Amino acid sequence: MKLHLVFPVLAILLNLCCKEEEKVDQKPPNIVWIVSEDNSKHYLKLFDANGIETPNIEALAEHGIQFDRAFSNAPVCSVARSTIISGCYAPRIGAQFHRRSKLVPMPDSLRMFPAYLRDAGYYTANNSKEDYNLVKSDDAWDESSGKATWKKRKGDQPFFYVHNIGTTHESRVHFPESDMENVPTIAQGEKFKVQPNHPDTELFHYTNARYRDKIKEMDGQLGEVVKALEADGLLEDTFIFYYGDHGGVLPGSKGYLYETGLHVPMVVRIPENYKDWVDLKIGSKTDRFVSFIDLAPTVLNLAGVQIPEQIDGKPILGNGVDTKQLNQENVTYGYADRFDEKYDMVRSLRKGKYKYIRNYQPFNFDGLMNEYRYKQAAYGEWERMYEEGKLNGQQSAFFKSRTPEMLYDVEGDPYETVNLAGDPKFEAKLQEMRGLLNDWVEGMPDLSFYPEFYLIENAFDAPVEFGRAHQKEIQAYIATANLMLEDAAGVQAQLKDLLQSSDPWQRYWALIVCSSFGDGVKALVPDIKEIAKNDGQAVNRVRAAEFLGITKSGNPVPIMLEALYSAQYETEALLILNSIVLLGSHDYGYNFPIDESKISPDFRKKKSEVVRRLNFLKTQLR
Repeated sequence: MKLHLVFPVLAILLNLCCKEEEKVDQKPPNIVWIVSEDNSKHYLKLFDANGIETPNIEALAEHGIQFDRAFSNAPVCSVARSTIISGCYAPRIGAQFHRRSKLVPMPDSLRMFPAYLRDAGYYTANNSKEDYNLVKSDDAWDESSGKATWKKRKGDQPFFYVHNIGTTHESRVHFPESDMENVPTIAQGEKFKVQPNHPDTELFHYTNARYRDKIKEMDGQLGEVVKALEADGLLEDTFIFYYGDHGGVLPGSKGYLYETGLHVPMVVRIPENYKDWVDLKIGSKTDRFVSFIDLAPTVLNLAGVQIPEQIDGKPILGNGVDTKQLNQENVTYGYADRFDEKYDMVRSLRKGKYKYIRNYQPFNFDGLMNEYRYKQAAYGEWERMYEEGKLNGQQSAFFKSRTPEMLYDVEGDPYETVNLAGDPKFEAKLQEMRGLLNDWVEGMPDLSFYPEFYLIENAFDAPVEFGRAHQKEIQAYIATANLMLEDAAGVQAQLKDLLQSSDPWQRYWALIVCSSFGDGVKALVPDIKEIAKNDGQAVNRVRAAEFLGITKSGNPVPIMLEALYSAQYETEALLILNSIVLLGSHDYGYNFPIDESKISPDFRKKKSEVVRRLNFLKTQLR
């Protein structure tokens, strides 16, 4: 090589080496999370034209990176936060139920990730929400309280600080309809569109405006945290993450695996002194997919801490990040199980612009009563309008049974109103998405293929170990559940055999498949009636009665009531009550005269989830 070419090359290499040496010698950065509760990206103008301006979040984006594809893995606080603090998929580790019935241990000797930061010399402070479904590690936080702050660290010790803002929480839109007359809103004068699956009413417009007012207020509170960091001279040494802890609170978002429940706003302000640590241009937007399982490894990576191999996520910022690979990965997964007293089992996959939702119990319609959701006046109006026949097809879907599979183009159809799963033009995409999700639930493995009460008694002392030991059985249950994706006539003989299986959970899933087919497998009514009468598992008798009720092939009431009265576990009773509420709802109308004195008094504790269901059923019977 000629000398006049050698020296420039050597100079470049020397410069790169010096920069790498600077990174090694540089003090670890501070990391701050500012987390707003219950916000999806749809209501911030930075991310969506139908949103409200948030100048402080927008200022972070000007000095950082806007992540346009950031996702919670769960649409509710405790499950989302359990995913974040562990870096693990909740159905793999037993943390998927909200509210928790039993705390589960961290998996495989893994610690909550702030503990690794403390080992590396960081001060860790959380102000102040935790809401974990996991047994809390004693060493996670130096302080976790309403008084926690970075100011309590020693000297110039690097810190990780979490600041939670509850201003936008769901409870802030629990107001009476009379507020429309008495409580004006700042945002009400602006022209926000009501999303197409909602009724276009004054109450929905008002609720939209009131929610956006809270987002505006939250933005101001975020600004105060940033100002405090600046006043302490810390701004250019601190990565500041802003994100919503899951989706928004308007009806059909929080608690559901639609984009309004999962797609969150996220901005990361990049400090001047660490801008070389990031491969993305300051002030830019990125379509790089980020899931909540990625937050823990990202923080550990920025702090220079080794990422435990038990973590499911990957770092998306910092040294050693494979930019090319990250930009090619465009997949995120979601899960929804029990929310308070309401049971369901839904999984989702987004890949690029397509979203696939797998309803494992499709007869459980979205609008099934959930007392905390229905404290919002707009929910009640929506339901009343359905009962009065005042909704169009898109708006009515919330109160009707679903298809087992749903496929959406969420760029062209952001509120997921047109299901492409039955369109022959999208058959290849449907098969691809189905295969990816199936590989994921099998690979975890997904513990929710057992009922919750069984997991509490048999798995939750060591959920991950239980999953490994029973992975083949779980895969068999998944195969049974997937029969509902086939032609009913073609799998009827197979279902008949499965209904007679010696494995109670094979029978359980075969019954769920039968209820999904409904009248399509009416030839199996004699077999199902036998199960309803004699199965050793009460929940199987209930699932059989559920089929009989859905198909009008028999009276489900006495079977379900007897199972309820004999239930041995609280979450078993709660699961039975879920089926009772389903069959007592709009399109079925069965009457269940429950004698509460026959239900175990242990399940009827004040404010228990069982009591929520019983109180609702009493109002139904009036």
